[in-house]
Amino acid sequence: MTPQESDVLGLFTQTGAYLRGHFRLTSGLHSPEYLQCALVLQHPALAERLGAQLASELRRMLKDSPVDLVASPAVGGLIIGHEVARSLGARFVFAERDAQGKMTLRRGFSVETGAAAVVVEDVVTTGGSTREVVDLLAAAGARVLAAGSIIDRSGGQAGVGVPRVALVTLKVVAHPPEDCPLCRQGLPVTKPGSRPV
Repeated sequence: MTPQESDVLGLFTQTGAYLRGHFRLTSGLHSPEYLQCALVLQHPALAERLGAQLASELRRMLKDSPVDLVASPAVGGLIIGHEVARSLGARFVFAERDAQGKMTLRRGFSVETGAAAVVVEDVVTTGGSTREVVDLLAAAGARVLAAGSIIDRSGGQAGVGVPRVALVTLKVVAHPPEDCPLCRQGLPVTKPGSRPV
C-alpha cells in the first residue's frame, strides 16, 4: 500500500467511514466491507484535501492537459466532483437518473461540443455509474479524457471506457446474493448507500 493510500484509508477509519458487516452495494452485490464516503466528505477540509489529491492524479495522467468540465453521477459523486472541479479550475455538472433509471443531465446543465471532460465518482465497484456518465457526455459531444474516484473497490478491473485513476485501489470481496456466504450464515443485510437497489 502506498503512503497516499494509507493516508486516505486513515481518514476513512478516523471518520468511521470504513464499515464492516453485511452490505448490499449499489451494484446489487453483497460485501462484508463498505466505504461510506459521505462520512469523510461531510468535513469540508477533508473534501477539499481529497479533491485536490484526485485533481493532482488526473493532471498527472492527462499530462496537464486543460479540463473544461468535471461531471459526476448523483448522489455519491457530487461533493468530490465539485472539489476536483474547483482544484482543476473547471465547471462542474452532475447527472441524475430519470424515471426510467437512465443517467441524464437536468437542471439546465449543458455540455459544449468538444469540451474536455473528466468524470469523477466517490467509489467505483463495477464502474457502471461512471461508464453511464462517460457515455452521456460523449453523446452530448464532449471529449471525455479520463475518470477518477477516491476509492476503486474493483482492484483496478472496472472498465469505464476511458483511462481511470483512484486515490486508493482495493480488491474488496463482493458476491452475487445467491452466492453470498453472509446470507448463508443468516446475517441481516443492510443497504447504506444513497440509491435503493
